Amino acid sequence: MTAAVLGVMGGSGVYDLPGLEDVREERIASPWGEPSDALRIGRIGETKVVFLARHGRGHRYSPSGINYRANIDVLKRAGVTDLVSLSACGSFKAELHPGLFVLVDQFVDRTHGRASSFFGDGCVAHVSLAHPVGPALQARIAAAAQAEDIAIHRDGTYVCMEGPQFSTYAESTTYKALGYDVIGMTNMPEAKLAREAEITYATIAMVTDFDCWHPTHDAVDVAAVVAVARANADKAARLVARLARDFPAEREPCPVGTERALDGAIMTAPAQRDPALLARLDAVAGRVLNR
Repeated sequence: MTAAVLGVMGGSGVYDLPGLEDVREERIASPWGEPSDALRIGRIGETKVVFLARHGRGHRYSPSGINYRANIDVLKRAGVTDLVSLSACGSFKAELHPGLFVLVDQFVDRTHGRASSFFGDGCVAHVSLAHPVGPALQARIAAAAQAEDIAIHRDGTYVCMEGPQFSTYAESTTYKALGYDVIGMTNMPEAKLAREAEITYATIAMVTDFDCWHPTHDAVDVAAVVAVARANADKAARLVARLARDFPAEREPCPVGTERALDGAIMTAPAQRDPALLARLDAVAGRVLNR
């Protein structure tokens, strides 16, 4: 059996993880370039926890400038089996109000120009993303929220825009009409890359605003996002701490098969695979490439 290691990706307003004990910082080299920051590795209860600030401490990287491949690669090299994304977001529904957490279960990718796969010419692979979130991990997060008396909404569709500008009114009302629940700038291609790396993924979308569709609320701005994000960060730390304390010692089989996502996914014949690309895939795809 594989030991469970809980990864936490901190988004806007979440640049550290209070409650992490026996902490050490580690900079892991990645063939995909520089990750956003050093990993903070420690324990909460008996669970090993690895924290990475998605934007870097001090919020150095814009959503378009984040090296998503390097971030996921170093988490994989650190042994992460399950990854919780903490992400600020806007809401398209009045009942999903600022301060509420949403357990996203689907994504719509509206980004452009971001490197969205570890694979490519020389080693082509197609993984299923029909169900991008691990339902068992999502259920554990919901149980932790209930135990901590933190309001959380189960299920929702997150549309990921390129940014860094916020939505136009036309975009906001269109996404609302399409039935999307929340909007952010970072969970794609992060969720795609986590699936390719066979890391179970779940998002806690932390609502900070109503984007710009709401008739009686001001359009989103940075000041509003930061104010709510700071308040959300305290709740997120409590939620993650409870999740970690109750986490299983061994990796559980994922109902959607995340730990086997690469089985049968690689199309390129062994003799035609690019050795240079294979070397970069050692952590992400070593399980299937080395057998």
